[in-house]
Amino acid sequence: MRNTAKITTLESKFPLMAMEDGFLISKEADITACFKVTLPEIFTAASDEYIIIHSAWQKAVMTLPEYCIVHKQDWFISEKYKPEMDKEDASFLHRSYQQHFNERPFLNHHCYLFITQSSKERMRRQSNFSSLCKGVLIPKEKMNRESAYRFAEAVAQFERIMNDSGFVMLTRMNEEEVLGTEDKKGLLSEYLTLSTVNTGTLEDLCLGAEEMRIGNKRLCLHTLSDTDDLPSKVGPASVYDKLSTDRSDCMLSFASPVGLLLSCDHMYNQYLFIDNSEENLRKFERSAKNMHSLSRYSRANQINKEWIERYLNEAHSFSLTSIRAHFNVMAWSDEPAELKQIKNDVGSALALMECKPRHNTVDTATLYWAGIPGNAGDFPSEESFYTFIEPALCFFTAETNYQDSPSPFGIKMSDRLTGKPVHLDISDLPMKRGIITNRNKFILGPSGSGKSFLTNHMVRQYWEQGTHVLLVDTGNSYQGLCELIKGKTKGKDGIYFTYTEENPIAFNPFYTDDRVFDIEKKESIKTLILTLWKRDDEPPTRAEEVALSNAVNLYIEFLKKDTSHQPCFNGFYQFVSEEYSKILEEKRVREKDFDLANFLNVLEPYYKGGEYDYLLNSDKQLDLLSKRFIVFEIDAIKDHRILFPVVTIIIMEVFINKMRRLKGIRKMILIEEAWKAIAREGMAEYLKYLVKTVRKFFGEMVIVTQEVDDIIHSPIVKESIINNSDCKILLDQRKYMNRFDEIQSMLGLTDKQRGEILSINQNNDPRRLYKEVWIGLGGTHSAVYATEVGLECYLAYTTEEAEKHEVMQLASELGGDVEGAIKRIAAEKKSSG
Repeated sequence: MRNTAKITTLESKFPLMAMEDGFLISKEADITACFKVTLPEIFTAASDEYIIIHSAWQKAVMTLPEYCIVHKQDWFISEKYKPEMDKEDASFLHRSYQQHFNERPFLNHHCYLFITQSSKERMRRQSNFSSLCKGVLIPKEKMNRESAYRFAEAVAQFERIMNDSGFVMLTRMNEEEVLGTEDKKGLLSEYLTLSTVNTGTLEDLCLGAEEMRIGNKRLCLHTLSDTDDLPSKVGPASVYDKLSTDRSDCMLSFASPVGLLLSCDHMYNQYLFIDNSEENLRKFERSAKNMHSLSRYSRANQINKEWIERYLNEAHSFSLTSIRAHFNVMAWSDEPAELKQIKNDVGSALALMECKPRHNTVDTATLYWAGIPGNAGDFPSEESFYTFIEPALCFFTAETNYQDSPSPFGIKMSDRLTGKPVHLDISDLPMKRGIITNRNKFILGPSGSGKSFLTNHMVRQYWEQGTHVLLVDTGNSYQGLCELIKGKTKGKDGIYFTYTEENPIAFNPFYTDDRVFDIEKKESIKTLILTLWKRDDEPPTRAEEVALSNAVNLYIEFLKKDTSHQPCFNGFYQFVSEEYSKILEEKRVREKDFDLANFLNVLEPYYKGGEYDYLLNSDKQLDLLSKRFIVFEIDAIKDHRILFPVVTIIIMEVFINKMRRLKGIRKMILIEEAWKAIAREGMAEYLKYLVKTVRKFFGEMVIVTQEVDDIIHSPIVKESIINNSDCKILLDQRKYMNRFDEIQSMLGLTDKQRGEILSINQNNDPRRLYKEVWIGLGGTHSAVYATEVGLECYLAYTTEEAEKHEVMQLASELGGDVEGAIKRIAAEKKSSG
């Protein structure tokens, strides 16, 4: 029985022949250069930057020869986040964080550019001459060697202009990326299946008049192919109202509504057809004369005459190039009901661009076929409209979704549009690329903006990647995280120092695991004893400095000889009163040069039996050099005249010791509001020294503050910390809206960065619990991210007293098992909804 069904094979109709020398060759002798396009991340470009991007496209298009087609194709594919659960020795919080985002839907963006050298005849063909309607594909015009060479030169120049713009990057696609391999689909296979999933199986194509289907995917197509459907005015960028304020504007490209803001599977095709501009204008001149002669018979002819004359006047007045253009949005779905909603969404998106939504049901098949990479020559000419290069380029999308940093080190933040985790390196890669010159960070945010939450999230990930983290806090913000680390390491790490009457803070500045006392260790001991001995307004004499230095050095020599002696302040005090006093007598050191009795009397409160004998005589043999997570909670003693200076010296000594001795290991010191107390107590020089030199030792200093006045009125922060912190992190600044001009001036922020910062938390998704944060690197790179975590991480990071008490109370009942307490509370909260 004879088969009468209208079925043919894809092979017989397929318009492409081969790929040679990096160019796709069609069966009609068109040649096409294929590029991957990298665009700026969404919400990161300012109005003037969109103008630069638009100008770069314009200059690049002007280099192309006649009868070229520029086809920009943007894919927006729905995907689901796959958690990274295969990490060896992953912490409990890492696993819970990844699990929180499991299957989180997001829209992935891929952008391609195809530049095709076609012919005059091909570019005039209509839909009934598409290769879909032909039996045999034979070129009528051949591409000679000279034309091909000129085209290749023009493409190279096009690529260079775009890459030199600094905002758009073109990367030439090779044969494997376009055609695919045995193991991986290429771009052509992806287009013919409308899927980036590597299944390797083609599906049937149903190219009907009423419905077009690829496998189970049903397509709907909206076109912009008539000037009547276009807005009266276009530009490179438009204001995005949802993230704008009365003091700042958030800018997106003009075509952004049909880009990432359209949350469904879709493809946005943008075509520019480079005709012979002079020939086009001559044709319009003839048409204008005809319309003029017929205008008395029809008002429509009169209107058309006026439109044509305006077009010609524009072209001649501004030396504009006449081209044709076309734009279409191709969306699809497996579900008919969902497709109906998608049609409405696409129509609404086009309406936001002030375009007239036109659902095309006639040329869907031919437009889909012309969209095959390298087959733009098959485009039906009746679907295009005449315009100029400048307005046509306004319809190009100019942003992509947030991209992962190509760096092994970094932290996870969330894409502010969809909430997908993004790998972000704000330390190493920016240093390598010269964006920043140091890794220091300055964090500013009012109370309740989520500073401690962000810093918990950051230092947890730093610690998990091998960093030595030292935290100076004034509010128990890191107690939960520290206890978790202590539990994970079975007490070997996660050291928490705090002061209570029952368990006062205690150290042993003379103890080291290996009994190595380098110059930094000796100097810190001398500084500590000098602080205890002399007041701020009582500088030591040169003789006193020498005597103290000798006493410390001799005691250290004594420790090296007598290994049975446990080093501590009591031992030092006894050594000075007994052995060192004899040495002074032998040297006949005068009392006025070094008053030993006065020295011992002043230090007696720190000797056994004294008021502060616990402070420097800890019986815990603890060398903080090897501990990777240390918290000093100094809220209870920040106003104590005796204890606070001693503690701050020990904190600085611990970190400087790590800086000097831990070669090739990352270090971080994070000082919360405590920096104000440290700066007030004469320790400003330590801060200045650290912030300027820590970069030389693979380290970074992080200062966190919440008061604007702290920045403005503190010369230490203003001159040293801000100037030496190339990474600035700001949280919700709406409380400081009326004073933001001062902050902007102080931090040296641009107007673009001001707009980004003031957009924080302006359009948060109510279905997700998160707060946004602005991160700026070196004054040139900046973006807003979301700090979103799972319930387990939230319970570990929270600074809410009631929630923290609940966790610690249950942990106490479980024998100190903070992880077990968090798991149980999280499970109860999830089950209760």
